[in-house]
Amino acid sequence: MPVIQMSNSRFTKPKGLKHEPTPYLFIANCGPAVGIPFENIESAFSIFGKVIGVHAADETGARVIVCFSEVNAAEAAIKMLNGCPCAELGGRTLHIRYSAIQPPQKQPIAFAYVRDVMQLHMDRLPKALELQVHGDNVLPVSFLASDLDIPGIYLVHDFITLEEEQELLAEVDNRKWINLAKRRVQHYGYEFLYKVNCFLSTYVSPQLRYFSFVKPDSSFWNCLHVKPVLVYSGFISWTRNVDSKQFLGELPYFVSNILQKIASFPGLVDDQNKEMDQLTVNEYPCGVGLSPHIDTHSAFDELIFSLSVAGSCIMEFRRYPLGTWQFPSASVDEINEDSTLLSSNTIRKAIFLPSRSMLLMSGEGRYAWNHYIPHHKVDIIGDKQIRRSSRRVSFTFRKVRQGPCRCAYKQYCDSQQQCRDQQLNSVELFHP
Repeated sequence: MPVIQMSNSRFTKPKGLKHEPTPYLFIANCGPAVGIPFENIESAFSIFGKVIGVHAADETGARVIVCFSEVNAAEAAIKMLNGCPCAELGGRTLHIRYSAIQPPQKQPIAFAYVRDVMQLHMDRLPKALELQVHGDNVLPVSFLASDLDIPGIYLVHDFITLEEEQELLAEVDNRKWINLAKRRVQHYGYEFLYKVNCFLSTYVSPQLRYFSFVKPDSSFWNCLHVKPVLVYSGFISWTRNVDSKQFLGELPYFVSNILQKIASFPGLVDDQNKEMDQLTVNEYPCGVGLSPHIDTHSAFDELIFSLSVAGSCIMEFRRYPLGTWQFPSASVDEINEDSTLLSSNTIRKAIFLPSRSMLLMSGEGRYAWNHYIPHHKVDIIGDKQIRRSSRRVSFTFRKVRQGPCRCAYKQYCDSQQQCRDQQLNSVELFHP
């Protein structure tokens, strides 16, 4: 069985001569995304010598790394197959070059640079340098919430029927979409304010003693609406807002059946408020995911329901060490696993969300765990590769919070950090 790894950080172009041979081959137009399993790739290249591993070169699923035990085997393969159709691999024309193992690199913990913060669309937001990620980046994937073992996370398969799924898609496709950078959205009940608000927090952890900015000008602090005490003793958070005074109306009729089912959702107690008043519909094209974030506590009540429609995906949950903070990358819509702070103490768990399933985030899972959908076109589950559909649509139901949050997770709660002069009814922390 070949070795499968989603990260391409282990391999790079070889140094020296352009065609310097190595036992490792980078092969384009080949992989599970184009219908070629790793087993078939291993079999096709084994005629040239012993194959010790087949790796996904990147997240496209259409480029792989084939590792031979001997250099001469790689030389024979590239001579025979580069630029030529391969009958054993469906007649696809392969584009091959040598690759090399990349040595691990040490990186700083967290130095952020602030530039052009007044740009409305945040096209040049600060970018944090990542920590060295330890271990394999491929996680075991649970199919049941009980196997995931995160308090407050529940998943119901086949929450709606195939017919109901088609009716929901028809309804939203007949309505106006709002175009964002990489996805489309619709809002009901209350609308997200897609304008950046930022604030300074005086909360700091030992990991952030090294955190610094490069000469922010007066416009930066004017944007914050507060005066900094010490730059190195705080951090910057970016939020999306919802105007609780601007009520758009009741939720649409076509989700009434879903709202009725929510009232009897497993895991809920009788005194929990199950009356949702805000709905966001997101359409994610193939390869577009969801950035790691915790929905800001002050924005909504405890229960958050998310219905997956038209496609499946893997959702990852991350519990960062106490006080660890993430800085947005160049564009908040494009934050992914390569721009977040991961340490060996970060707890990571993943669950498969099939189409028509309903996910509930509540309690600890809602308040203390970041949730995240990798920006992949192909999801790896054990020894299987599942290509995502051309679109995935999520229906996320929330209840707008009235008053500050008083949860038990103070270290993650913006209401209880007392880090702003003015309370903002914020939607998502670290995510648009």
